[in-house]
Amino acid sequence: MTTLGPGVTFILGGARSGKSAFAEELVISSGLEAVYLATAQSLDGEMEDRIQRHRDRRGADWKTVEEPLELVASLRTQVRPGRAVLVDCLTLWITNLMLAERDIAAETQTLIDRLKDISGSVVLVSNEVGLGIVPENAMARAFRDHAGHLHQRVASCARNVFFVAAGLPLKMKG
Repeated sequence: MTTLGPGVTFILGGARSGKSAFAEELVISSGLEAVYLATAQSLDGEMEDRIQRHRDRRGADWKTVEEPLELVASLRTQVRPGRAVLVDCLTLWITNLMLAERDIAAETQTLIDRLKDISGSVVLVSNEVGLGIVPENAMARAFRDHAGHLHQRVASCARNVFFVAAGLPLKMKG
């Protein structure tokens, strides 16, 4: 297992790849206070069930902060020495920004600026969505493009980058 230190650790993977479980184990094994910064919104019963399964898996050792849009403000509040903040996930954050008709380029730049100055330990989880076919509709293509641009920028300022497939982490950087 990789040791979690100060700075940004970025974990990418497909749906049900094991990326969230790997990220959670990384934070718990650090011995730091564990904070889960959730970007998901429970807009329907199925999503409520997913969120509950994640909560149940994490258990009581985590402080949970729900923030679907104001990710950077939440990072400013939550990141500090002695604490590891896990953001799960960036692709849901992008979806929330798109639905709220926010300026994704500006939001991305604000996040990258914050990550470059981070003083504590932050683990960012995101879905790799660029490995499949080109989506048939404009909104899906825009989502894929926003995610791809964000991933490149986060990876460039991250200390460690992992890709998780079939529950197996592949270290790509660090």
